[in-house]
Amino acid sequence: MHIEKNILDAVNVWLTPTFDTETQEAIKEMMSTSPKNLEESFYKNLEFGTGGMRGIMGVGTNRINKYTLGKNTQGISDYMHEVFPGKDLKVVIAYDCRHNSDTLAKVVADVFSANGIKVYLFSDMRPTPELSFALKHLGCQAGIVLTASHNPPEYNGYKVYWEDGGQLVPPQDSAIINRIEALKYDEIKFQPNENLIEHIDKEVDDAFIKSSIENASFNTSAAAKDDLKIVFTSLHGTSIKSVPETLAKAGYKNVNLVPEQSVPDGNFPTVKSPNPEEPEALTMAMALAEKVNADIVIGTDPDCDRLGVAVRNNEGKMTLLNGNQTMILMTAFLLEQWKKAGKINGKQFVGSTIVSTPMMMELATAYDVECKVGLTGFKWIAKMIKDFPNQQFIGGGEESFGFMVGDAVRDKDAVAATLLICEVAAQAKAKGSSVYKELLQHYVDFGFYKEYLVSLTKKGIEGLSEINQMMVDMRTNPMAEINGERVIMVEDYKTSIAKNLLSGEEETMDMPKSDVLIYYTADGSKIAARPSGTEPKIKFYISVNTELDAVENFSEVETELDSKIKNILLDLKIN
Repeated sequence: MHIEKNILDAVNVWLTPTFDTETQEAIKEMMSTSPKNLEESFYKNLEFGTGGMRGIMGVGTNRINKYTLGKNTQGISDYMHEVFPGKDLKVVIAYDCRHNSDTLAKVVADVFSANGIKVYLFSDMRPTPELSFALKHLGCQAGIVLTASHNPPEYNGYKVYWEDGGQLVPPQDSAIINRIEALKYDEIKFQPNENLIEHIDKEVDDAFIKSSIENASFNTSAAAKDDLKIVFTSLHGTSIKSVPETLAKAGYKNVNLVPEQSVPDGNFPTVKSPNPEEPEALTMAMALAEKVNADIVIGTDPDCDRLGVAVRNNEGKMTLLNGNQTMILMTAFLLEQWKKAGKINGKQFVGSTIVSTPMMMELATAYDVECKVGLTGFKWIAKMIKDFPNQQFIGGGEESFGFMVGDAVRDKDAVAATLLICEVAAQAKAKGSSVYKELLQHYVDFGFYKEYLVSLTKKGIEGLSEINQMMVDMRTNPMAEINGERVIMVEDYKTSIAKNLLSGEEETMDMPKSDVLIYYTADGSKIAARPSGTEPKIKFYISVNTELDAVENFSEVETELDSKIKNILLDLKIN
């Protein structure tokens, strides 16, 4: 097999004494037995995407290992010394249940300490939202969490947070990337200053749980809490460290854990994918719910920033909600609680993203609250809080099963969100309603919006090229009609141009550039295409809507919307 010169050049760098013997031997083995793997491991550098850096563990520039993460950390260290001159620099580091997360976290801690930076290192795995909280709680300038969220077991990742507690955003991201790319591997300082590394645990845990309860509790009676029967699964992840204790301290005693999934395990042995977006991931929790007659099922992903929720429908059958539905339920509940408390005065806002349900706008308008919409990823919602200090952030979410309550955590947070959805459920049940009935009533009050997601995985170099070509085709040959409805607007976030196809007028969108294309049709349907920033995937987000005049008509109207979605998929030729 022919190997390109640029790949061989990169390989030869990794065969120098800068790299340890084990790494060099692994490369030589690939050269002789698996040149295809060698090419995949070295054909590019891992890049920061919407969720930081994420990839397969192994040797090479396109893999997660001590050298790629060491280089990141050295670049961040250099940048911190530049932008915080004369300050006592501090970082906090957390990690999840994945293979090598603890050892990679120690490598990162070593490099920071070798650069004279104080390191707070969690003594064991912790949820990602606790890292965001700890950063501000401890007065750090930056934070790192070693996680690959819900990716397969062979993956790991590296997420960077800045002093406000949110993930890196412009201009820090590009400035740090430039620093990293300019570094040579022999410039990484791996020798630690152990005096600068301090292990943290219970004190920060207690503060984090206390904050979660303060942000996500809303005067639910003890009787209502006792009457709510909960099934919870951590899907072998880090949430077992925080969620059960948070629920217990908040007064929820009737919590049934899925025992087989309560042990942290980077192999995720009981699921195909530890992703609560996938219905299969909650199979065991749903079975337990039937056994104990639970009202609600909640499952979190390995780093505990996403949550999946199932509730009983009007026939008493457990039904999985999608991310848009849980976001609507929690946002509506928060807005109603703030209204009851007399805290809405025109200076509040909720946050959402360009691929999430437009129903968020309808909700916000009804409560005289602004809905700010950003690019995909919670770093943009966190940036809203920083950019608008004179406004109060109530809460916000995105369709991918993430939600953020208040601003104590500046990232999606399944700890506080789990408590919040239990508050929704407990109060609904106490008044003779249910989570499902509340959702249907929201459709009557604010419009019936239904969303559908198609996610296509295209692996390897060829897959990435195929995804890129799909986006090129949709830009150069835009669809004029979808499901018999004229396309009236196309928003291209790569060029920042929104074009009205009826008038021909073009408008510049005031938003950072991103590889996203959104079509709007005359009947209010919305179709978005977005390649993933961290995975070899392209996602298509479909939103359709209509009026629902009564809860009793829900099934009939839902069938109409399902038919509309099916026709859109046929026109897009992607399913």
